[in-house]
Amino acid sequence: MSNLDQLRHGLQSAVDSIAEGWRSLRERASHALTRFTHQQKDQSPTEQLMANASRWGVLAAEVKEESDAIVVKLEAPGMEPDQFDIEIVNDILVVRGHKVAEHEEKTGRYYLLERAYGAFERAIPLPAPVDESQSRATYRRGVLTITLPKSGVHLSRKIPIKAT
Repeated sequence: MSNLDQLRHGLQSAVDSIAEGWRSLRERASHALTRFTHQQKDQSPTEQLMANASRWGVLAAEVKEESDAIVVKLEAPGMEPDQFDIEIVNDILVVRGHKVAEHEEKTGRYYLLERAYGAFERAIPLPAPVDESQSRATYRRGVLTITLPKSGVHLSRKIPIKAT
């Protein structure tokens, strides 16, 4: 194989690797990509900031199935616990919220504004039925943690074997 052929082969391998990386990233992030919307009214400086902010944001989640519960962690920095609304609809966890921009500075100009603000909704399919009445949620350091006990019907349990 000539040096030119080796160079072409190496370049093609690099391009294929980058393309596969982008495909993988797009696939993994597609579920976390969340649309943020805001209302257009008489706009205060904060609302003007929100209007110029990104309309899409990533609310990355983890869903872990334990023996007796489903634990969902959702990254949602910059919010307060009362800005969330959580419900279960047909074995889908629906988290809604409203992320508000805090406009403190009176001077200056933004050159980069990638953070998303406004109302959002994230739907996360659950791997097992849960008992909504026993569910609980906490919010700490930008992570919303929702613990959803499995419904008694679908709990797994060991069956002891008796020697006869």
